Amino acid sequence: MAYMNKVMLIGNVGRDPEVRITTTGTKKVSFSLATSQKYKDAAGEYKEKTQWHNIVCWGKLGDLIEKMVFKGSSLFIEGELSHRKWEDKNGIQKTITEINGNNFQILGAKQNEQKRDQNQSSSQDDYNSVDEDNDLPF
Repeated sequence: MAYMNKVMLIGNVGRDPEVRITTTGTKKVSFSLATSQKYKDAAGEYKEKTQWHNIVCWGKLGDLIEKMVFKGSSLFIEGELSHRKWEDKNGIQKTITEINGNNFQILGAKQNEQKRDQNQSSSQDDYNSVDEDNDLPF
């Protein structure tokens, strides 16, 4: 018998990715993703229902998410559904549902470009400070 655990979502990132390093040194990057559904209710009025999803990415994918994804980014994410339980500081049993991402694509580039450009402005300033009066031999 074949099994499949696959989730594909398109939505907007609700907060900048949060980076944590596990005790074994593995990078864990997590963020929330909002998906919305628009519908017409019984009275004929248009309504919108938003659901929030917890996304977790590990390793190299986490590195890319950390550098390229920001709050407000429009994003396609693909991964596996995961449920886990833990005990909080007060001894209360907690459960969370997450999507363990394994592939993504940025859909809305404008906001991401602005944020990336702000982050890279200092490196561009360093490049612009090179002495432009020197002629290159070619």
